[in-house]
Amino acid sequence: MYSVARPFLFGLDAETAHDVTLKAMEAAYRSGMSPLLGRRPAPLPTRAFGLTFPNPVGLAAGLDKNGAHIDALMALGFGFVEIGTVTPLPQLGNPRPRMFRLPDQKAVINRLGFNNGGVEALVRNVEKARRRGGLLGINIGKNKDTPNESAETDYLHCLERVYPLADYVTVNISSPNTAGLRELQEEQSLRRLVSILREAQERLGALHGKRVPMLVKIAPDLSDNDVEAAARVLGDLQVDGVIATNTTVSRIGIDGAPHASETGGLSGRPLMGQATAVLRMMRTRLPESIPMIGVGGILSGADAATKMAAGATLVQCYTGLVYRGPALVHECVEAMRRRKEAPSRGNMPPIV
Repeated sequence: MYSVARPFLFGLDAETAHDVTLKAMEAAYRSGMSPLLGRRPAPLPTRAFGLTFPNPVGLAAGLDKNGAHIDALMALGFGFVEIGTVTPLPQLGNPRPRMFRLPDQKAVINRLGFNNGGVEALVRNVEKARRRGGLLGINIGKNKDTPNESAETDYLHCLERVYPLADYVTVNISSPNTAGLRELQEEQSLRRLVSILREAQERLGALHGKRVPMLVKIAPDLSDNDVEAAARVLGDLQVDGVIATNTTVSRIGIDGAPHASETGGLSGRPLMGQATAVLRMMRTRLPESIPMIGVGGILSGADAATKMAAGATLVQCYTGLVYRGPALVHECVEAMRRRKEAPSRGNMPPIV
């Protein structure tokens, strides 16, 4: 069905197409047509962060910022869906237009800017969701008007509100679309913020009688020294997992393309090599006890297997869905199954 719908969607501007797609999926799900949304892959149980995922392919944060379409998205066959990024207070984000397709490069540039309805709206939506078929991650951030010196206040507020509802929580300090946010990845800032959140995580675990894993999402634009420092901090503080990576401010691979000069984060095929390199480097420097999610540039099953080869236990897609549709989910699960079952490295896809 997506191959039929895609020309219509690509005739709309990118953000309008995004909204139309979510409404159409929700309508299909509510009318009982969820089998038309995608073919659910055969189970491939995968253990990470103390959780068992039905399969290792998830939806990256950003598609459903308010958690309004959790059940419809899970019907696509994902092993897990990550909603958000959510902030304490509602915010409109940056002015439109703020999302741009680059079809020849299989890429998207966005500068949405954490547009969302605020954490209370997200909590209400999550409480109404049935959540069948997959696990739920909730991605948290700070409001754009909150200075970095007070960032922990926003993250703590969101963590406390979503903790009872999430299967895991992701701390987003790597979006390029909130001014100054990525400065929180600097070693001392990172250590301070994550220390505060780790203490809160343990306190909330005792309060609610369950331990919810906390992951940190990093940027693909970190230098080698920055990756080393981040790995040192995250390893010392024993976070539950790391997501590599967010979108990039680099424009490698899209020279001369329409919209290449637009500001914002680049995702899709041009990000694959850069994101995978950061994933691989971080994997070699983190303790083995800290699993990683690989995201950035996955447009085929082979890409998912490459992330796995680079050290990812789980993977996430977003831009790939824009160009491939729900069939990508099944393809990625099967590619990761083949890699997992391969008897020798000779049968595995190359690391790129």
